[in-house]
Amino acid sequence: MRLALIIDPLESLKPAKDSSIAIFRAATEKGHVVSSMAAGSLLLREGVVFGRAQQLHIAARNSSQWCTPQDEKLVALRDYDAVLMRQDPPFDLEYLYSTHLLELAQENGALVYNNPSALRDHNEKLAATRFSQFTPATLVGREARYFREFLLEHQDIIVKPLDGMGGSSIFRIREGDPNTSVILETITRCGTETVMAQAYLPAIVEGDKRVLVVDGVPAPFSLARIPAAGETRGNLAAGGRGEARPLTERDREIAEVVGAYARTQGLLLVGLDIIGEHLTEVNVTSPTCMVEIRDQTGFDVAEQLVCALERILGEKKPGMKNQV
Repeated sequence: MRLALIIDPLESLKPAKDSSIAIFRAATEKGHVVSSMAAGSLLLREGVVFGRAQQLHIAARNSSQWCTPQDEKLVALRDYDAVLMRQDPPFDLEYLYSTHLLELAQENGALVYNNPSALRDHNEKLAATRFSQFTPATLVGREARYFREFLLEHQDIIVKPLDGMGGSSIFRIREGDPNTSVILETITRCGTETVMAQAYLPAIVEGDKRVLVVDGVPAPFSLARIPAAGETRGNLAAGGRGEARPLTERDREIAEVVGAYARTQGLLLVGLDIIGEHLTEVNVTSPTCMVEIRDQTGFDVAEQLVCALERILGEKKPGMKNQV
């Protein structure tokens, strides 16, 4: 299998924690050929979508340099057996245009995951609201008066932008907080941007669990991201500590319902954020935490993903069954 990942610059990846590197490594260990494709390099020429790609030689796990890239070449996406879109947010206009080009690449015959149209249709915050039976009390809007009413009702809330990642710009507001007005003005840009509020979940002190789901099947372990002292956010990027745990019955219930839906949408890999008993986000752009789960439990979610791709390719391209 020839596999390409559309990712941010190679030098920005962190071998000790980056899930894209874990995918490269798992694919290589199973005998596949891997390439990185520069985010933002997609090019449409005479109806064919190309990208600037570098084939990678993946080094041993204990090497000081995790890969050796070959010279960059312009390659048609349809020349790969599968292409994974793993560019990090923000989901801005340039990201949107990339999904349109990836859709055209699909029409050329490329196999692209996650499905570009599904990336557009599933905002990582709003997607959770499709499963309201699992979510905490939620409000989405941009008028401060409604957020004040929501705060009065729930006494303790979280407000966050719809396009953030890594815990950026997440605020906790308690009833009576003298900074309420300035927080709402800041996060909504004075009522011009739509944001989300959710009832604060005290279970956050036990961790914000990341559950990875591959082709509808949840990995058996989550990574609970436990907030640092004095912090509300569990995100690893915000200083949280990761602790791998077996899925609870509730985790599995949520993951199986969301996973079955994700599979119908062409969302090969999703990362669910679960606090206590509640689903808070459905991450579809570049879900992470594979490395931490493997290091702590031995279970390799990246290998689970590569095996899923092998199975899908065997079904879609029967002639490849002896090659994967």
